[in-house]
Amino acid sequence: MQTWSSHSPSSTPGSGRGKHRPRATVHREEDSEERNQGLVGAVEKGTIQHFLRLAQQGTEEKERERALVSLRRGLQHPETQQTFIWLEGSMRTLVGLLTSNQALLQLEAARCLHELSHSEQSAVAEACLPATSYLLTYLSGHSSDFIELCLYTLGNLIVESEAVRRQLLPQGIVPALAACIQSPHLTVLEALGYALSQLLQVKEAPEMIIPSVLGSTLPEHILRLLQPGPKLNLGVAVEFAWCLHYIICSQVDNTLLISHGGLSTLGLLLLDMAGAVQRTEDTGLELLACPVLRCLSNLLTEAAMEVVGGQNQLEDERVVAALFILLQFFLQKQPSLLPEGLWLLNNLTANSPSFCTSLLSMDLIEPLLQLLPVSNVVSILVLTVLCNVAEKGPAYCQRLWPGPLLSCLIGTLASPDIEVVGQSLELLQLLFLYQPEAAKDFLQQSGLQVLERHQEEAQLQDRVHALQQTALHQ
Repeated sequence: MQTWSSHSPSSTPGSGRGKHRPRATVHREEDSEERNQGLVGAVEKGTIQHFLRLAQQGTEEKERERALVSLRRGLQHPETQQTFIWLEGSMRTLVGLLTSNQALLQLEAARCLHELSHSEQSAVAEACLPATSYLLTYLSGHSSDFIELCLYTLGNLIVESEAVRRQLLPQGIVPALAACIQSPHLTVLEALGYALSQLLQVKEAPEMIIPSVLGSTLPEHILRLLQPGPKLNLGVAVEFAWCLHYIICSQVDNTLLISHGGLSTLGLLLLDMAGAVQRTEDTGLELLACPVLRCLSNLLTEAAMEVVGGQNQLEDERVVAALFILLQFFLQKQPSLLPEGLWLLNNLTANSPSFCTSLLSMDLIEPLLQLLPVSNVVSILVLTVLCNVAEKGPAYCQRLWPGPLLSCLIGTLASPDIEVVGQSLELLQLLFLYQPEAAKDFLQQSGLQVLERHQEEAQLQDRVHALQQTALHQ
């Protein structure tokens, strides 16, 4: 059976991230004086020069800090950003303040760079090139707040500019991020996950970046941060689950991830998520579910093609039970995630008689059939999973029938969607082949009349005719 083995985030069924998420903003408390000033508008060239001069040459540190605060607030406007980057000496001055030995000025200069990093103009990101080496250096500092700010700024700059990425790679961004992943601070880890996920999504990642990431300590630490237990943090786990997804999608070396226990870690995380949604409705775990389900689906595709040690296999019916708990949760709370769960179920059952047996022994066929009305995409995936079961042979088809399956299939044959009808025809063909009594029942339920509706459809004619012949000659 064909599996949904596409490794492209955009072509994977169901919901997920777009190309890049909205740029990160570091939230912080402003002092009362700054709040009272209100948000300033776009700032003119002369005013920018005034702020920079005060920040550089002011007689009091508080005065210099206030000038940078005003500049930062002005840089929230695209017009000010453009004026700033074309102003001679502006970036040199800002980088000088970033590298000063006065912590407050250094922090405000970094916040100015962070505002610039929000721009969607590559020219603005490239204007920040003189600062990138310092931002990387500061990742090894002692202030978790400052490290977090640098990580989010780097993550934002990575998105827009290939020139920035070309500079960051030889400057050592991968080793710097690998060092950060051992931080005890959750805010730093979440920011790191954001920056790394941006780096892993870029077009040149499979050739230029992911091999370095796989050759570092990052993969084992990513899997460590996804291990279920009291130390698992949802925000951190979401970021690194997406990181893992982008690595897997690249297909650079998925066997390495499997050898590090990727399948078993993700399987245990799936069990943990199912337990969490049973304990409480408001878990937020739907944010984690999408990347975890995709990771498992694609790693299973890889594992099916490779000889992998038994300890890494997901031969555990608890995985099927957990997946159905999540499917019921998605049905109630997040229907857009149903295709993600069904895509995993398809990959579980495609090459595994034991998982097909689990579906049957746990009486999960009827709950699966109840998902058919949700959407055409869901219907196709449900029918594909049932085909995976039916193709395993007579013993499996005997367990599928009798029951509600046949009446449900007569219903899906009436669908206006050609793919739904086509998948229904394939399942009926398997069922009639291995369970002839089902063909007789089909005839008694006026199945031939339903088939006649599709006789004139070019894409279905051959399959309709073949099924009619099979049904009549059983």
